[in-house]
Amino acid sequence: MKDFLKKISILKFLIICFRIFKNKYGVFKKVTLLKVFFGDYNKLKNLKNNPEFKFKFEDLYPRIYDKINTTPIDPIYFYQDTWCAGKIFENKPEHHYDIGSKAEMLGIISQFVATTMVDIRPLEVSVPELLFLKGSILALPFKNNEIDSLSSICVIEHIGLGRYGDSLDPYGTEKATRELIRVLAFNGNLYISVPIDDENKIYFNAHRAFTRDYILELFKPLKLMEERYIYGNNLDNKYLRNRGFGTGLYHFKKI
Repeated sequence: MKDFLKKISILKFLIICFRIFKNKYGVFKKVTLLKVFFGDYNKLKNLKNNPEFKFKFEDLYPRIYDKINTTPIDPIYFYQDTWCAGKIFENKPEHHYDIGSKAEMLGIISQFVATTMVDIRPLEVSVPELLFLKGSILALPFKNNEIDSLSSICVIEHIGLGRYGDSLDPYGTEKATRELIRVLAFNGNLYISVPIDDENKIYFNAHRAFTRDYILELFKPLKLMEERYIYGNNLDNKYLRNRGFGTGLYHFKKI
């Protein structure tokens, strides 16, 4: 039935328009971009056809919001993922372990360093170099002082807020922090990132945000090796409390 309906051109057109208009942009912009799209469609249709490809109306797949002058990117994930990967490559561990970070980042890291990903939710894709271990950051499946290289990027701020199906717990971050410290080996490296702000806050149910002082207090048994801060599109070396919300990147070592 789906294939049959796709062959009805007017229905296909209406579905295309419906999908496009389910968007945050205003109606005027949507109509303007849709006009550009069909203008390009007609121009290409009138050019000499490449016989290697079928070019049919029912196969339209419009992406009308991509004609922009800059590369679209989330600066937080760009900076924190490249920072974390760079630290791991620099220290060259035999095996790296991660708790709850983005699978995309870990898939890339695993191509250079054998990597184990720990998460409460199963990973439905796989590459040979990336191992998956189901587990909770509140009860990590490792012995005390066992892990030499460990990361948890944009994770501990979520624990206990229920966003990802976990139980509500006002002390979720503190409990997660204690587990990371527990399993980190002596002389081991820990890389974390968290939202930072001018005071400790809960943005329910997205995440918590922390002051620099509170993060350093949480990880007090460890030695701070490096700290970086993301504000807007910039990566800075200093915590700027008056800037308000940002993201802190921290490299700790157990001495």
